[in-house]
Amino acid sequence: MGETKRKRGRAPKPKTPETATTSMDIDDAAPPPTTEPLSDAGTSQPSRRGRGRPRKAESANITASPERRSSRHASEQNGDAGAVSSEPPLMVPSWESVARVVPAMDSVVKVFCVHTEPNFSLPWQRKRQYSSSSSGFVIGGRRVLTNAHSVEHHTQVKLKKRGSETKYLATVLAIGTECDIAMLTVSDDEFWEGVSPVEFGELPALQDAVTVVGYPIGGDTISVTSGVVSRMEILSYVHGSTELLGLQIDAAINSGNSGGPAFNDKGTCVGIAFQSLKHEDAENIGYVIPTPVIKHFITDYEKNGAYTGFPIIGIEWQKMENPDLRTSMGMKADQKGVRIRRIEPTAPDSHLLQPSDVILSFDGVNIANDGTVPFRHGERIGFSYLVSQKYTGDSAVVKVLRNSQILEFNIKLGTHKRLIPAHINGKPPSYYIIGGFVFSAVSVPYLRSEYGKDYDFDAPVKLLDKHLHAMAESTDEQLVVVSQVLVADINIGYEDIVNTQVLAFNGKPVKNLKNLATMVESCDDEYLKFDLEYNQMVALQTKTAKAATLDILLTHCIPSAMSDDLKS
Repeated sequence: MGETKRKRGRAPKPKTPETATTSMDIDDAAPPPTTEPLSDAGTSQPSRRGRGRPRKAESANITASPERRSSRHASEQNGDAGAVSSEPPLMVPSWESVARVVPAMDSVVKVFCVHTEPNFSLPWQRKRQYSSSSSGFVIGGRRVLTNAHSVEHHTQVKLKKRGSETKYLATVLAIGTECDIAMLTVSDDEFWEGVSPVEFGELPALQDAVTVVGYPIGGDTISVTSGVVSRMEILSYVHGSTELLGLQIDAAINSGNSGGPAFNDKGTCVGIAFQSLKHEDAENIGYVIPTPVIKHFITDYEKNGAYTGFPIIGIEWQKMENPDLRTSMGMKADQKGVRIRRIEPTAPDSHLLQPSDVILSFDGVNIANDGTVPFRHGERIGFSYLVSQKYTGDSAVVKVLRNSQILEFNIKLGTHKRLIPAHINGKPPSYYIIGGFVFSAVSVPYLRSEYGKDYDFDAPVKLLDKHLHAMAESTDEQLVVVSQVLVADINIGYEDIVNTQVLAFNGKPVKNLKNLATMVESCDDEYLKFDLEYNQMVALQTKTAKAATLDILLTHCIPSAMSDDLKS
């Protein structure tokens, strides 16, 4: 009798609209933040999982403007849908503001790309092709800039201008993997009619207004979002696996914005949108490639006819913030700098510097104990920024403290040679097959293909250790592994060998994949003996293995026992 019945009904709507997410699963522990490139794969929409009535796709994120909302409410209060509102009419933007924005907007194009990625598990073939869309913009010299990841492994690239229904075939002139910038051109003269190139502005200051223009996911027409510069520092470029100067902005940047320009309030370009931070505790954190990096890429291409990259000194260094460490190194109270831990053997002038040298200055700019240098008024930045302003082959004056003596060296700067490269620069992966054993050279795309996005957790410990800490002893050194064994009678008992490094062949160390293939092909010994990691050994009869290789290739429809780059 006295029981109170609970009323059933729809839960009240939140005051602020929710942002659509790709997954409805909720975890108690917050996932680590991830930074992702922004090209829109455009293949399928993310599925929604959840219980209850599905949300409307678009209405949750779209709100009426204050002026229109006031007019609508006024009409409803008068009880007549057709009543005239007493609110003031909407303000029409002045022609001067429209004329200033339109030329810059017309320079922004939509980039359509068909990608065909290499298949690292079966390196003699490629994966199924897929399409993506992103953004780009016109610069001087009949060229277009976009992101490198937007046209990576491209088979075909097309561009479409704003307000046009025609897609024009484009040619890729240069791809800068480190800085995530690509340069395109179009041979059709019709494409360039009525298009004005974008002008580049100076590096913006904090809190300067920026407007990001592009073709993000959610529609086919051009999109404009605005915000301010919230941070400027050395950032990790996800696609390039390197660290360069970058801008953090609070303007909304979504998939498909990749390659789109960021304009200041004067209508000049101050950067290129290229990645964003995805985390449940972060909102509207986007990253922009600033003009110094863009101009470096363009100048590099114009000077050399190709992209040569950003140089490095070729050292690993340690901070000198501990006072006891500084005094033990013979530093005076007024001296500051960083200690050299290791030196890259492949650096052009690696013999000049020594471990435990203290770098005091770079090109006359003093380096602090935390590795920073003065940047702008009230700002400091990592001294690698000074290095990134140079070009491959340039020299720099480096002042070091060695055994309490100050020395100066004229250091030649070169590109970074990694033992496990971050990219294969659009080339097909190398492979060599003998007796069913498939040998490959390890790269970061190879590890990602074998172990997924979390390869830095799931890959074998020894491979990860070499990826993070090992240095190449020569410019052509590679880490060669047995990627898999194609089962045949000759390799019985070896089927479980997967991604294991090859250390030596018939007692001779393996320098790279081509070196291994040359030694095996020219071998006249009775046995082919491979020394592998973990003290494993593989032995095959030479004549039997070479004869069985032809049958294995025929069985698996493999066109050749080695990739084309190993034949030359």
